[in-house]
Amino acid sequence: MNVTQEQLATTANEIRALCADMVDKANSGHPGAPLGMADVATLLWLKYFNFDVKDPGWMGRDRLVFSGGHASSLAYALFHLAGVGGLTMDELKSFRQFGSRCAGHPERGVMPGVEVTTGPLGQGMAMGVGLALAAKKLATGNKTFVFCGDGDMQEGISHEACSWAGAMKLDDLVMIYDSNGITIEGATDLAMADDTKKRFESYGWKVFACDGHDFADIDKALKRAIRTKGAPVLVIAKTVIGKFAPTKGGSAACHGAPLGAEETRGLKLALGLDPEKSFAVSDSVYALFAGRAAVCRRLANKWRRAHGKCEGAMPDAGTMVKALPKFEPGKSVATRSANEEAMSALAPLVPGLVGGSADLGPSNKTVMKGLGFVSPGDFAGRNIHYGIRELAMTAMANGLTAFGGGVRGYGATFFVFSDYCRPAIRLAAIMELPSIFVFSHDSFYVGEDGPTHEPIEQLAAMRTMLGVLTFRPCDANETAYAWVEAIRNTQGPTCILTTRQSVPVLPGTSYEGVARGAYVIYEGGYQNEVVKQQGTRERTVLFIASGSEVALAIEAAKLLEKDGKLVRVVSMPSQERFLKQDMVYRDSVIPPEMKKRVVVEAASRFGWDRFRLDFSTTRFVTIDHYGASAPYKVLAEQFGFTPEKVYRIAKEIA
Repeated sequence: MNVTQEQLATTANEIRALCADMVDKANSGHPGAPLGMADVATLLWLKYFNFDVKDPGWMGRDRLVFSGGHASSLAYALFHLAGVGGLTMDELKSFRQFGSRCAGHPERGVMPGVEVTTGPLGQGMAMGVGLALAAKKLATGNKTFVFCGDGDMQEGISHEACSWAGAMKLDDLVMIYDSNGITIEGATDLAMADDTKKRFESYGWKVFACDGHDFADIDKALKRAIRTKGAPVLVIAKTVIGKFAPTKGGSAACHGAPLGAEETRGLKLALGLDPEKSFAVSDSVYALFAGRAAVCRRLANKWRRAHGKCEGAMPDAGTMVKALPKFEPGKSVATRSANEEAMSALAPLVPGLVGGSADLGPSNKTVMKGLGFVSPGDFAGRNIHYGIRELAMTAMANGLTAFGGGVRGYGATFFVFSDYCRPAIRLAAIMELPSIFVFSHDSFYVGEDGPTHEPIEQLAAMRTMLGVLTFRPCDANETAYAWVEAIRNTQGPTCILTTRQSVPVLPGTSYEGVARGAYVIYEGGYQNEVVKQQGTRERTVLFIASGSEVALAIEAAKLLEKDGKLVRVVSMPSQERFLKQDMVYRDSVIPPEMKKRVVVEAASRFGWDRFRLDFSTTRFVTIDHYGASAPYKVLAEQFGFTPEKVYRIAKEIA
């Protein structure tokens, strides 16, 4: 399909007017980047971007990520002109309004064509790297394009992700840098003196530059980028923010505020368009996009004949449970070690499981045995050396998962460093992406490394994240069961927390109990069924614990039992999952009559008060201060996490 420069210019200018109209009508948005990138976006879509608008989920499609999500009006203008998802002109007029598919920042699952939810700058760049890697894993042969800007480049995640991509020679990835030299506060030289070309060349990227408003120059750069093999590509497009806006163009004034009626009128006059018309598109522009759609449809059909479908079927729970290693009670196993065995056992059943650790694989125990590593130019392995890059690792895992085709990205690090991961985990939750994250060294039992490495508040913080499923298993078998649930969870990210130290393998663990978030793992003091039926629940001391503290709670309960007391211990690996159970099940595990409660967890108390009935009959064995550097057994004694100390606290209410 041949498109003349005159046709490209007409199309780009009508897109500019359309974007300005959207932002003006909403009285909210960012017109500057769309006006500046309209030329590049037009040429890319009409000549190089392979996307079947009749089948937006086609696995062989090129991916386009707007890392600068504030430029969303440009995405919606393209989608409307191309007919993606049947996006109507009326929907463009509802830009940024409640219920509109044209959200303020692109949202995956709301509008077809939006591959990932972007907004926090730099995240889209890292997810783009993950998308490109997934394409290599599934051999789909598609390109991944990422539009990024000065803000993306300044965020640290861009360094982490792009450094990794260059080291791995990840080709078929093209990032197009909208280099307009402007951010919200003014010119970028207020706080930026980078030589971006040298920076990316030092990563191992190929770098091409172009005038972002010269179609011949843009075409030359994109053609070279698409033909490049053996390295990712950065195209530096020098643009003018707010191009053609008469007084605000080229300045920060048009970055994040509507142009306004007079400025938009001046823009349309400068573009040779009727200033009295808004939301107007000529038939010839629609025809160009229809022509490109026909070309892409033929390419897509050819791809389908050659590749068939790339789908990943998920095994059922029973099959996965049978495949798990079995850990015998009486042994002592660190749950991080059990984690590696469980992953390796399930990996053959879930061929799309791909990921790794932030240079902590031997410590996290997150390497799938015998499945190789991704290496420069060789993407066959299923394990990834992410390097010390938690920010990029987590976002790249999201990109892997977002690609589809059964790919499930995972990442891992020490739990205290989950703070680096939270922005991407939050985006995974918003997107309902089932990425998986393993966090080892889950409490002050890390010991000698001291307070910088001992998570205290991180567990409560993770539980506050909406849509995130967190498991803190009590032993090796619960860890294995948590992995089954992580794979079965398709509605959002799952986090699995594991111990550095060995913990006893407990009798009474249950897959069904883990799947429901909490269950009774131990009861004692009941002589017979008659006693149970005679109102004894009011006298029962109920221990609720997670992770390594479940064994501790059982030991304390047994001491209390010797005093003739009735006890119950509940293992609660997942608060989120338990709170979603029906009230009948919840009351069967934590009966309202059992008012005497002891919560035991080596983390902040925050969030546990929801499980108490009143202050007088509830005790908390938690830690609400930072840790210390010492052997973990010494810390357990100092911080009150011993059977004897928990027993004495429980006696206060027994």
